[in-house]
Amino acid sequence: MSSKTLAILPGATLGILGGGQLGRMFTIAARTMGYKVMVLDPDAACPAGQMADTHLQAAYTDGAALQQLGEACAAVTTEFENVPAASLIALAKYCRVSPGADAVAIVQDRSHEKSWLAQHGFATAPFALVYSEGDLDEAFAEIGAPALLKVARFGYDGKGQARVDSRDAARAAFREFGGQPCVLEGFVKLDGEVSVVLARDDAGQCALFPVAENRHADGILDVSIVPARVADDLAETARTMARAVADALGYVGVMAVEFFVADGRLLVNEIAPRPHNSGHYTLDACVTDQFEQQVRVLAGLPLGDTRLLSPVVMVNILGDRWQHDGPHWDTLLAHPAIKLHLYGKTTARPGRKMGHFNVLAADPAAALDLAERMRGAL
Repeated sequence: MSSKTLAILPGATLGILGGGQLGRMFTIAARTMGYKVMVLDPDAACPAGQMADTHLQAAYTDGAALQQLGEACAAVTTEFENVPAASLIALAKYCRVSPGADAVAIVQDRSHEKSWLAQHGFATAPFALVYSEGDLDEAFAEIGAPALLKVARFGYDGKGQARVDSRDAARAAFREFGGQPCVLEGFVKLDGEVSVVLARDDAGQCALFPVAENRHADGILDVSIVPARVADDLAETARTMARAVADALGYVGVMAVEFFVADGRLLVNEIAPRPHNSGHYTLDACVTDQFEQQVRVLAGLPLGDTRLLSPVVMVNILGDRWQHDGPHWDTLLAHPAIKLHLYGKTTARPGRKMGHFNVLAADPAAALDLAERMRGAL
């Protein structure tokens, strides 16, 4: 189908399942472009609901709410991967849905995702599937120590995973996770981590954003540096692999592919079927940001230009910064090259993403230096 036959123009209503910060930034982009937005989220104070025309406060499995959303909207998307695939199937009876349920069902479960990647020839860290405690001995014998035990579903930002150095530790972690299906993943010696955010439309056209170099702290993304300080051929390989993943999934929408860099090789870590934290730099440093791109794909419009306009460093702001009379916004905002984005969350908790800031500079080194100074000053 051509983008012309799919085009949904400003004035129409777009819907989104999920009202967190990604939904908020999608809502801002859509409303800026002239669309109305309806958000479905059970939280009365969700960040996206503050910005939307309509907030349906209901569970993602609420059939009546899904029908209301589907009938009111020309198209619906998601802001997180753990929305039930059945809800996407239900919505598709009423309107266009992107991404589709089939792709989301694969990547929302680590065991399915890892198996799919292996079946399609994409390199990953060593892994074994664990469906019961009885699987742990064989899995541990195959993967060895140290390893990470990760729940197959609903784990994010370091949650739902544990480092295990022995079979006994693996059993204890498995029980702590309630005996739910897990993936046991072997450690690899990392040179670094990178990610690629891209958009793919119905016709298979793909627009890729520049590669981000990522640093994590306690399992949560801390800093993204763009352009990534990696060899040009490795960056191009990352973009090629990310596109190949999207093509193999038949994916329509915005997605991110995270990679480990180990011994100069790229290993696929995770696929995110949505805009991504490591793509927040695009809000200030690219011709088209990832959220406008999400609107464009959903509405069947031509994909936007993804050129990088300036080197940039993105820094996450976690709830920890609200301790000790912080954060000190005056210090941060004194710098004209810093762009602050806050998510409208009412409660700050350690480890909770409350916002981010982007630092633009003439080169990545200067941007990183200022970013690290400002992070400390907060």
